[in-house]
Amino acid sequence: MPQIITPDICDAHPEVRVLDPLFINFGGREAFYGPIRTVKCFEDNSLVKQAVAEPGEGAVLVVDAGGSQRCAMLGDMLAEQAAGNGWSGVIMYGCVRDVDVLAETDLGVQALGAHPRKSEKRGEGQRDIPVTFAGVTLAPGEWLYADNNGILVADERLPLE
Repeated sequence: MPQIITPDICDAHPEVRVLDPLFINFGGREAFYGPIRTVKCFEDNSLVKQAVAEPGEGAVLVVDAGGSQRCAMLGDMLAEQAAGNGWSGVIMYGCVRDVDVLAETDLGVQALGAHPRKSEKRGEGQRDIPVTFAGVTLAPGEWLYADNNGILVADERLPLE
């Protein structure tokens, strides 16, 4: 994977959209990128579990969890499954848990914060739709680039070398 430096990408591609700086890097990969796949759900991670069980093929799972800070939508087991299935990373507009294990998992994970409580499992939510949070609309098929400086979205894959 080429080195991702989001300030350099912004300089070279001023058209990229930058998410508001709300996210904390929890994953074992400090920088990651890939095509976007989306889940929209609120305090129910059933569709997150479904998505990470599928081949990721280098994609980034973008989860609009409504910004909830009342439970975690991703923990160690789902993160390890995502890494094993070839996902590049997860952007969680919500919380995660098991942060010590996430830091050792070969997966990019950025989220709003950590919360020890697990989510509900009701099978609710939507997949593969545009989602809007942190001042940006993210759509399946667009490309996401993330590192410790921030998160960027581009309409298509950018040349990184």
